Amino acid sequence: MRDGPLAGQTALVTGASRGIGAATAIALGKAGAHVILTARTAGGLEEVEDAIFQAGGSATIAPLDLAEHAAIGRLAGAIGERWPTLDMLVLNAGMLGTLSAVNAIDFAEFTKVLALNVSAQGAMLAAFDPMLRKAPGARVLGVTSSVARTPRAYWGVYGASKAAFENLLLSYGHELENVSQVRVGIVDPGATRTKMRARAFPGEDPATVKVPEVVAERIVALMAGGFERGHFERVG
Repeated sequence: MRDGPLAGQTALVTGASRGIGAATAIALGKAGAHVILTARTAGGLEEVEDAIFQAGGSATIAPLDLAEHAAIGRLAGAIGERWPTLDMLVLNAGMLGTLSAVNAIDFAEFTKVLALNVSAQGAMLAAFDPMLRKAPGARVLGVTSSVARTPRAYWGVYGASKAAFENLLLSYGHELENVSQVRVGIVDPGATRTKMRARAFPGEDPATVKVPEVVAERIVALMAGGFERGHFERVG
């Protein structure tokens, strides 16, 4: 394990094959953490793993479809056999869905968005809770969106899912306040150059918004420096 503020610690990042997840995984690896990378796309994970290795860090890839909740339990079991604790968990994976008026929602798709953005996140927390509790000062950060707290026309599906995600995550944090050292917080990345944003704002010049590495640097700073329970911040 390389030197760094997170040396000797283990982190798991979901949605780590691209965008904010990939940038965060690489930054955590550069800071000394061993990073477990999860996403559906094995090829993307291999590229991120290679970038971490090239920077002198270490990583393990674990291709996983978070919509398959049983697979989350199996992943936690496999990771628990190799590492007794999990120091950091970054819940970054999410699905935008189709932007539409509420009266035009595709409810089959809405179910899929809720399954990934909410149910799968709860499954992750439940599966990795024992490993987090065993770690000295474990940290959990969830990646959200401004529409979770500020409703916007045509963003009801995604906004509702992120509002539910925030409530679920912070409820978990409150449950641990008096029984563990686990700290839970939320980061709103703000306008960031990702494929999801390009889908949502197809006419936007990507050069006008910040790169994912800016968000990743802030997440690593929070993981290394610590944060209060229930912490929330928007990355400008």
